[in-house]
Amino acid sequence: MLIILSLLFLAPFFWMISTALKAPDELYQFPPKLLPSKWHFENFLKAWTSQDFNLFLVNSLIVTALTTIGQIVSSTLVAYGFARFKFKGRDVLFIILLATMMIPWDVTMIPQYMEFNMFGWINSLKALIIPSWFGSAFYIFLLRQFIMSIPKELDEAARMDGANAFQIYYKIYLPLVWPVIVLIAVFNILGSWNDYLGPLIFLNDQSKYTLTLGLAQFKGVHDVDTNGIMAVTFLISIVPLVLFFIAQKKLVEGVQSTGLK
Repeated sequence: MLIILSLLFLAPFFWMISTALKAPDELYQFPPKLLPSKWHFENFLKAWTSQDFNLFLVNSLIVTALTTIGQIVSSTLVAYGFARFKFKGRDVLFIILLATMMIPWDVTMIPQYMEFNMFGWINSLKALIIPSWFGSAFYIFLLRQFIMSIPKELDEAARMDGANAFQIYYKIYLPLVWPVIVLIAVFNILGSWNDYLGPLIFLNDQSKYTLTLGLAQFKGVHDVDTNGIMAVTFLISIVPLVLFFIAQKKLVEGVQSTGLK
């Protein structure tokens, strides 16, 4: 049953590869052919060089790397504060933080655009990178749940040895929450790498485009370059696929360590 279901889910992926390798006159044949009569591997190079995808790749790598670092740094700090520090209004603030998860991005999109325009971040990668350095409610929740499961005796022992709060954070808790950090890194990489709406709204200059925006350029007003779309989509999907196969064990460990099902 698992094999049958896996083939069902893999069918669109195989069709994407098959379409990318077909000649243009085979794309709209009926009945459709599963495999091309001749394998046109040059379609991948032609599609990649039809636009400046090398530049788009660099932009995507910059955005993905910096947003991932930002989420890890900010979310771990905030989660550590909520889990280990007692201060007035802590629980209320945490409830407000969780409540932000219920607000769809479509609602905050226009106010956010106005704010970034005031800062001069429109048509700049700053609009995609800097917000990630203020944490994510979901990631903070995962980290807080894990940190609260760690015995507080570790804090007390470290303080007796003369460690301050920040030393306890990066010498004790960061190594311990590593499985959750890997989980957050994978989630954020996949989200940033595949993000289309954010770059579409905040970027105007083609030199700032990410891979997803570059992919959208194959769709014109009067026609669609199906070969190009499928070829570049396959090339773009290689990174998430490799990342998932490398980190799938850590993903399971990270989810289990948070106590979530």
